[in-house]
Amino acid sequence: MQEELFGHLPDGRAVRLVTLSNRAGGRLKLSALGGALVSWEVPDASGALADVLLGFDTLEEYLQDQAAMGTIVGRYGNRIAHGRFSINGHAYQLDRNLPPHHLHGGYRGFQRALWELEPGAGPDGESVTLRYSSPDGEDGYPGTLHTEVQITLTDEHAVILEYEARCDAPTVLNLTYHPYFNLAGSGSVLDHEVRLHARHITEPDPALIPTGRLLPVQDTPFDFREFRRIGDGVAADHPLIRYGGGYDHNFVIDGWDGSLRLAGEIRDPSSGRSMEVWTTQPGLQFYTANHLQGVQGKGGVMYMPQCAFCAETQHFPDSPNQPAFPSTLLMPGETYRQITIYQMA
Repeated sequence: MQEELFGHLPDGRAVRLVTLSNRAGGRLKLSALGGALVSWEVPDASGALADVLLGFDTLEEYLQDQAAMGTIVGRYGNRIAHGRFSINGHAYQLDRNLPPHHLHGGYRGFQRALWELEPGAGPDGESVTLRYSSPDGEDGYPGTLHTEVQITLTDEHAVILEYEARCDAPTVLNLTYHPYFNLAGSGSVLDHEVRLHARHITEPDPALIPTGRLLPVQDTPFDFREFRRIGDGVAADHPLIRYGGGYDHNFVIDGWDGSLRLAGEIRDPSSGRSMEVWTTQPGLQFYTANHLQGVQGKGGVMYMPQCAFCAETQHFPDSPNQPAFPSTLLMPGETYRQITIYQMA
């Protein structure tokens, strides 16, 4: 394991950068700022290493980033309608940073927090534990929340994300990671092929707020029950393929019961790389980087729409205002736990 200085925040605090390695030559680099996964080098079918994550070269670029590039997202990943919800009859108003709605925790969010970083190792491989205490009222959320995320890189080229959180007052919580993947290492992901274990999506309104209905994917561009090329769906004539011509939809994972299960598989025919997504969460937001328009990334590469995909494991958008959706309420004395695994092959 290697540790280095990534830079300093405007207030002078140091930001550390850690590199985890495995016995098979893979490397995962992450930052204490937002817990950002900065790079992940994995072999292709011939053994050649390539970085399969989008990101930036400098801390300053991460400070200016508006896309939550590779970071922990919280307290609530995805959208909350009008930034409002109620607990026990008490109404709370959050940041409306995607006017008039709330997105990914607000203007600050966990992606801009400096996390305490503790390197370690276990039977599965080298690991890092990230810790952050969000004070009562941060971004409008009630209660002080203590969050811990353990990240492990295994010798089998899996990244294991294990989340725990506790609060001192009733609050809502929906944590996720927001890595942008390209299994080829560069270029478009339209030739990537996807299979999702989801027979429904949550129907989105024009602002991507769920209507409360679940729509069957059969005979639609959202039918990834068998491997389907991303580009075929993006090119489809469908009223819900919009917002830059790609996917940004919440898929309802089949048979969710809180246990760890296979949610999706993505493969790149050109490199031979493939990835499985395992999670205890009920939903997976599949997003094709539709809004990365001319963003300069690592090595000066210009990131464009559909140059990456995100597979964000999560509870459904706007769940605090949707009683029929799985609850995101966290009460004092309870422990929030979830696991997501990105398994490369």
